[in-house]
Amino acid sequence: MKQFDFLILGSGIAGLSFALKVAPRGRVAIVTKKSRAESNTNYAQGGIAAVTSKEDSVEAHVRDTLEAGAGLCNESVVRTIVEEGPARIAELIELGMRFSEREIPESGGAKELDLGREGGHSKRRILHAKDVTGREIERALLAAVAAQPNIEVFENHFAIDLITSQKLGYVGENRCVGVYVLDNASGAVETFSAGAVLLATGGCGKVYLYTTNPDIATGDGVAMAYRAGAVIANMEFIQFHPTCLYHPKAKSFLISEAVRGEGGVLKDFNGVEFMEKYHPLKSLAPRDIVARAIDSEMKRSGAEHVCLDITHKPAKFIIERFPNIYQTCLQYGIDITKEAIPVVPAAHYQCGGVLTNIDGETEIQGLYAVGEVSCTGLHGANRLASNSLLEALVCAHRAAEKCLANPPAKNHLKIPDWQFGQAHNPDELVVVSHNWDEIRRLMWDYVGIVRTNKRLQRAAKRIANLQEEIQEYYWDFIVNSDLLELRNIATVAELIIHSALQRKESRGLNYNLDFPNANPDLAQRNTILRRS
Repeated sequence: MKQFDFLILGSGIAGLSFALKVAPRGRVAIVTKKSRAESNTNYAQGGIAAVTSKEDSVEAHVRDTLEAGAGLCNESVVRTIVEEGPARIAELIELGMRFSEREIPESGGAKELDLGREGGHSKRRILHAKDVTGREIERALLAAVAAQPNIEVFENHFAIDLITSQKLGYVGENRCVGVYVLDNASGAVETFSAGAVLLATGGCGKVYLYTTNPDIATGDGVAMAYRAGAVIANMEFIQFHPTCLYHPKAKSFLISEAVRGEGGVLKDFNGVEFMEKYHPLKSLAPRDIVARAIDSEMKRSGAEHVCLDITHKPAKFIIERFPNIYQTCLQYGIDITKEAIPVVPAAHYQCGGVLTNIDGETEIQGLYAVGEVSCTGLHGANRLASNSLLEALVCAHRAAEKCLANPPAKNHLKIPDWQFGQAHNPDELVVVSHNWDEIRRLMWDYVGIVRTNKRLQRAAKRIANLQEEIQEYYWDFIVNSDLLELRNIATVAELIIHSALQRKESRGLNYNLDFPNANPDLAQRNTILRRS
């Protein structure tokens, strides 16, 4: 058994930030199922929303967040995260994070942060590193982690299940005491024990057929927490990013909202602007409205995509502001300085997750969750652009402070080794790939941007059958990462479906044609699921 003081699942901004803050007080393990740099954070293009300009204010940022959240945000959580954001940004810069700057006019060469603007924001407040902000954040944090002798990183290790006192048969308050982890290289299942376990596993975009997320985003943290007895909230609110590159050879490439923030305009297949029909902010409307508008235009016209046009801006500006997007599109034969970008909506961000307070604490003692895997009340029914990295930074800091103020007790419970039982090596891997594909298509067709009760009920029946098949397969065969991911996306798909069936209204990201209006009686009410 591997014993640590702190065990972190995930190596994005939430997990790495937490690790750096608790490392001086104990041994830290970071478990990540791919390489340490492979995380949702690494793919974040836009940036971090924070109040750093004299033209901006905490009140304005709070107001924009509440408006985007469609009545479901926890205002005290929103205010705390917005207020504490600038201090966390300063710490990130001290670690070596390099945000883009611009020269102040008539200042003799002095520079200031180059703040971007994105949909739903009333001010320029997005700190970015050109259009590869996430990659720069990962670089700075991983360099700091590498310099910490108390932190050990386990790459290519897949967390299977949380180990809790109740699962072990102990009476009393349920406590998380460790995790069973698959070493992908050896195939061995190892036992990790720790007084404090942090879920920082990111989101679940791969539950859908089309997503901007990397392959790792299979909802592992939410699925594990649910199986362990934690409360899951608001999983019906899946944010679809309006603009994913549409190209047969492009896989999940996001066209940042910052392109619209800098003047990019959405047009239909014939080159006609259409967003003025849907919202006064036109192409800068909140993401849920833009995604539904694009979906509506595509269904109305039968077109396979719409277009995002920024060709009216100088070519030099486009190339310097969006070097990664420019070069990637160029690889696919699209020069964004001369032609519009073909785009479609794609699953992007889960606004629900493991229910926590603002300090990342769950109902299970010793178990914390921070970042996209959690549901703090910040995002409500729809996330305001670039608030996610802000939430991860602030809540990771608060979770670390909570851990350090109340040091986790040493685990004295006896944890049995993983039992393989009668399981044998899988000889029908086609079953895994078939079920994986069926779940993702099912979710896209029946539980997508626009929903109906009939579609949701059909999805619920089919996912129940698939769950039965997957469970049988899981117990019959030795575990591998493909099987574990399939098990997790099936669990998360089921949670999304049942959450959507519970919410009898259209609010934010949950748009149901059978309940086209918001129900004022459901404002400030979370959709709660707990394993019976």
